[in-house]
Amino acid sequence: MTNVSGEEFLNKLFSVAYKLYTIASTQSYRFKKEWDENLSFLKEEPHLVRYIKVEKQKFLINIDYRIEALNTIKHSFEDGVQSIKSLLTALYNSYFEDSEIFLSNFNEEDRIILKYLVAKEILGNLIQYNQIDHESVPLKYNILARNYLLIKFKDQKTTEILDNLKKINIQLKAHQLRTYMHEIALDGFINKRKKGKYLSYSLKKELELSEEGKKTYNQNIRNLVDWPTLFYRSYYNVRELNVTVDDDSKHVEFINKVLQKAATQGFTACHYVFTNLVEYYEKLKEE
Repeated sequence: MTNVSGEEFLNKLFSVAYKLYTIASTQSYRFKKEWDENLSFLKEEPHLVRYIKVEKQKFLINIDYRIEALNTIKHSFEDGVQSIKSLLTALYNSYFEDSEIFLSNFNEEDRIILKYLVAKEILGNLIQYNQIDHESVPLKYNILARNYLLIKFKDQKTTEILDNLKKINIQLKAHQLRTYMHEIALDGFINKRKKGKYLSYSLKKELELSEEGKKTYNQNIRNLVDWPTLFYRSYYNVRELNVTVDDDSKHVEFINKVLQKAATQGFTACHYVFTNLVEYYEKLKEE
């Protein structure tokens, strides 16, 4: 980790805040634009990341303003999770639930594939997000999304799939998993067979849309489906703050311990860092 003075850290902190403002502005605009063009007929509304622009001089010299700005960024991280959740909820609660445009745009086989494909593209890519949201997508789609690549390359036993689901905080009994896997098999994507005492699962059919379905998907919701991964990987990344503040300022041990977390990407680490940055400056303000 790089050693920096307190002043250098404060400037670095502002540059991160400005970077986050830029990403939030451009990505929220893109998300809303795609939603308005493709999902505006649904009853759900997109959850957007709040406005977080900060003024440099005020941020550097006014501790109250700085605390307010850092708090806003902390809440914007929560907004980001809610943005992804609002998209998944809209797709699985409304769009895929026999909306007229879905029924007219895709044939019956593509409609089944698409529900699994979208889960794989979003939840399969965003493991950290998947650890905190198990409600937005019906579980059978999430189970295949989480285990798709494993099953594709090697037969998976019930116990192996259960262990893999535990890593995203999904706890199932073996009989519960077998019920879901049976549903996935009925949809045509996996084979199941008995190996001794155990059931084993292999991939029967890949999540590939028809040529016409792929074309329609690319023209309509592809950009929306790609958005969560692009947003999450850019927004929940504050690695520039993984530094050591090297001076005699108060609470330096506290802040350096907090900044170690900045090395890790994702919502949990970013939210932790900014929650504790607020606490740090509130402590300084009191003294």
